[in-house]
Amino acid sequence: MSEFPSSKFQRGKVFAKSGLKIGVNYAKLRLQEKLGKKKSKEEISALHIRNAEELFKDFTRLRGTALKMAQAISVDRSIFPDEFADVLARSQYQVPPISATMVRQIIKQELGDFPEKIFAHFEPNAMAAASLGQVHRATLKDGRKVAIKVQYPNVRETIESDLAMGKILFRRMAGGKKVDQYFEEVRSKLMEETDYEMEGQNLDNYSNYYAHPDFVTPEWIPSYSTKRILTMSYLEGEHAHEFLKRNPDQESRNRYGQLLWDFFHSQVNDRHTVHADTHPGNFVLTPDGKLGILDFGCIKECPPDFFDSFLSLMPAHHDEDVQALLPIYYDLELLFDDPAKSKEEEKFYRFCRDFGELMIHPYRSKNFNFGDSDYDSRMTELLKEAAADGKPRGSRHFVYIARVVIGLYRMLISLNASIETESAYHTITNYLDKSVDAERIAV
Repeated sequence: MSEFPSSKFQRGKVFAKSGLKIGVNYAKLRLQEKLGKKKSKEEISALHIRNAEELFKDFTRLRGTALKMAQAISVDRSIFPDEFADVLARSQYQVPPISATMVRQIIKQELGDFPEKIFAHFEPNAMAAASLGQVHRATLKDGRKVAIKVQYPNVRETIESDLAMGKILFRRMAGGKKVDQYFEEVRSKLMEETDYEMEGQNLDNYSNYYAHPDFVTPEWIPSYSTKRILTMSYLEGEHAHEFLKRNPDQESRNRYGQLLWDFFHSQVNDRHTVHADTHPGNFVLTPDGKLGILDFGCIKECPPDFFDSFLSLMPAHHDEDVQALLPIYYDLELLFDDPAKSKEEEKFYRFCRDFGELMIHPYRSKNFNFGDSDYDSRMTELLKEAAADGKPRGSRHFVYIARVVIGLYRMLISLNASIETESAYHTITNYLDKSVDAERIAV
């Protein structure tokens, strides 16, 4: 029933073939340059795009963990050329769907009958397809409009083998004791993301936790859901790429951006739980101007100590409190040794200071314009510097928390949004004040 390579051998062969094709293309480029045949910027950019298209084609065939990697590359932009990020951004909402025949078989296997028998109407063509599954519109027999997420076959079974291959490659590039911790963090989250019953429960929790007039989430419908099928109320709205195609006015861009900013800061509370799949495919602007949050498969529950230490970076950077910063960096496992005694640690210490300043900069004034091209360039520059360091740093919990922050900032940059930021800073400091008070009471 599978249209994809599912065995470790089959998937390894696709990974290797993809890497070989791209490697040969770049080897030819380097050889030509050594022979004095310099390529123009346009020709090099075209090569990057061709290679990115090859990677996207192979990752689309593999789906699952491979497409999750594509999403991460499209958001981070620190290791590959920008052309890769632009092409791989399609992994967020433009993945070719699996066949209607296969979808019917999966629904029958999971729900007990074919979709045309279960639903008053079922749209066989997917409205969206992503890394782990695709979404179909349908209507229940009681008239409710729903979205049905159907998990691709064999995706869950390929997680272990894909990560095993990824770990081998990562060790060659980086090494370090933290590799196993990072990959275990990713593995555990992917196993959660492929459990649609857990995602349904996350949907219920968030609708209760974050009841807000400007945010809306779908309603989980358990009676039409399983671990591989998720049925929820249908939520209309525009993804960021659809929104931007209309060339919206600045006020509309600011509105979309403000909603995203406010949603993520609304999660600063004593639950220490964060929506951690921050890419444009998981959010929509609804027709009545609300932020719709669509995907709740990847929810990161942080240990309280990590959550508080991470947030403590904000006021420490904001106030340029050097004495406070160093112990926080140690707590978060960003530094291995005293920067005063090691050139390597001193270099990374300076990077932490620079990156922290970049992250806190939007909070330094009442409003901030994320459309500032200099700010975008500086972020890309620092992310590339971090990737070049080569040594994995930071607690395992940074794997998803860093993704949240960078993903949010990237979305705001793409929207060219100017937003009010001052109140969010007060949200963070008020939370930290309450956390300190709670510790004193406990003692």
